[in-house]
Amino acid sequence: MNVVENPGAADLPRLLEVWEAAVRATHHFLSEADIRFYAPQVRAAFDSPIRLACVRAEDGQVAGFVGCLDGRIEMLFVDPAQHGRGFGRRLLEHAVAQHDARALDVNEQNPDALAFYRHLGFEVVGRSALDGSGKPFPLLHLRLPPG
Repeated sequence: MNVVENPGAADLPRLLEVWEAAVRATHHFLSEADIRFYAPQVRAAFDSPIRLACVRAEDGQVAGFVGCLDGRIEMLFVDPAQHGRGFGRRLLEHAVAQHDARALDVNEQNPDALAFYRHLGFEVVGRSALDGSGKPFPLLHLRLPPG
């Protein structure tokens, strides 16, 4: 099983690469301008109180990462070249076990991510028409039930 560890400062550029690759592979509703808009926000989040954890592929490169804050999963991204290898599940399990992160938001227009979270027990408990930046990308609010 892949070890979940805290990324070091030298890993931060790779985390941003993973984010961008994952977004390009799964967030087809975003334009190039949208991706450029969000990239600095994601990078700034790495310097915030968010607790980051990552997993590495066999070559030692970061394959995916999760960020948690106040019982919420704020971000979870896996390099699309590593999809289907259990990295996302491992990161999600770490977030729940180590940070009691039982809530998250997912873009409504990202059905694969929604299916992933639902498969792992999360339930939709609400919806917002706008994302956290006020853009018209609806969010579904998910929660992991007790037990």
